[in-house]
Amino acid sequence: MPIRAVLWDIDDTLFDYAGADTTGMQSHLTAEGLADGYESVGEALAVWRELTELHWARFAAGGVSFQQQRRDRVRDFLGGASLSDAEADEWFDRYITHYRAAWAIFPDVLPVLDILTPRYRHGVLSNSSTANQDHKLRTLGLRDRFEVLLCAEDLGVSKPAAGAFLAACQALGLPPCDIAYVGDKIDIDACGARDAGLTGVWLDRSRTSQPVPPGVHRITALDQLPALLHGYTRFGAPSAIG
Repeated sequence: MPIRAVLWDIDDTLFDYAGADTTGMQSHLTAEGLADGYESVGEALAVWRELTELHWARFAAGGVSFQQQRRDRVRDFLGGASLSDAEADEWFDRYITHYRAAWAIFPDVLPVLDILTPRYRHGVLSNSSTANQDHKLRTLGLRDRFEVLLCAEDLGVSKPAAGAFLAACQALGLPPCDIAYVGDKIDIDACGARDAGLTGVWLDRSRTSQPVPPGVHRITALDQLPALLHGYTRFGAPSAIG
């Protein structure tokens, strides 16, 4: 069966999350007078990202709410500060202001969406909240590109669980074999999609040396995706997709 639809991850796939997070946190630390509390801004960013992964994993596992993982992240970043929920929310909101000012999509996103549409239908599956990701996509001018937007907080299940991918397939009204999933995480995105019966496409923008698992397709930029989906490459060898 040919591929009929593409499901997309958002952060660090369509949207330059790492870049916005770096720029936003640098500005936020300076505004909060916290930059001097670390040997470098880089050290502060490393701590922030470590805490982000830790608390995001708790949220993804269903242990805490989306808002609570944010509050816990702030308290830990500030050394276990005894902040009320309102104070933690206000601190995070001030960070978000700087973070959103740095929002941008990758330059290859619009060209590839233009090439793939209308031959393929499009949807989004994210391990975040619909409120958060819908606002992001609208701000970036992308929301109308996607038929469906599904997020873990609302589904009650997160990638790489098969249930998350299958819910997105159901929303599109297509079997998993007709859908490719594109994301930057090899385990959560590509392998999760593959294991759920979709075509898993790993977007490895960093061109890592990590081996590609069986059944997963690796691209290093989105301009490689149309040839992969169409079932051919510019260099001769046909793809297994399509």
